Amino acid sequence: MAGFLCVISGPSGVGKGTIVQEIMSLRDDLELSISVTTRYKRPGEVDGKDYSFVSVADFDKMKEEKLLLEDAIVHNNKYGTPRAFVEEKIKEGKIVILEIDVQGAKQIKENFDNAVFVFVLPPRMKDIEDRLIKRGTEDENKIKLRMKNASRELESITMYDYFLLNDEIEDATRRLNKFLSDERKLRKND
Repeated sequence: MAGFLCVISGPSGVGKGTIVQEIMSLRDDLELSISVTTRYKRPGEVDGKDYSFVSVADFDKMKEEKLLLEDAIVHNNKYGTPRAFVEEKIKEGKIVILEIDVQGAKQIKENFDNAVFVFVLPPRMKDIEDRLIKRGTEDENKIKLRMKNASRELESITMYDYFLLNDEIEDATRRLNKFLSDERKLRKND
């Protein structure tokens, strides 16, 4: 089996995390890459499952030692992808799912040739704001910042291979499953 990296991006609140959870339950050839971050841990998040929460000093050391495939500052927090994990799982034939922001996706696009890029879109921009409010994890200022960033992220959409409309979670997950199967077939034929 030919493994590869699947980078999933989209504005905060578009439902990337929910789609990733759903697709992980459908296929046994997937491996979820857990990002490292300096961000605060939200209620209910588990260190090593949702993210690996690290200090700024530890993050900077990982970056300096080139242990990260990509890194970015998003909403004033640092995020990165551990390189060794991704490379090891791809060698095992896994599709590694990586849910990251546009900044990180650009770095991977420039420095990693075995990746597919999926951008998750909302039916309407207003849906993002509604989801952020409903999530209840950010105050009004953080929601405004995330909405401003969402508009900026949409400017990078042309670097993605697939666009995934998140109109309904089940439909979006089904479409993502087809993208992954199509990419798997393409790699078998190469």
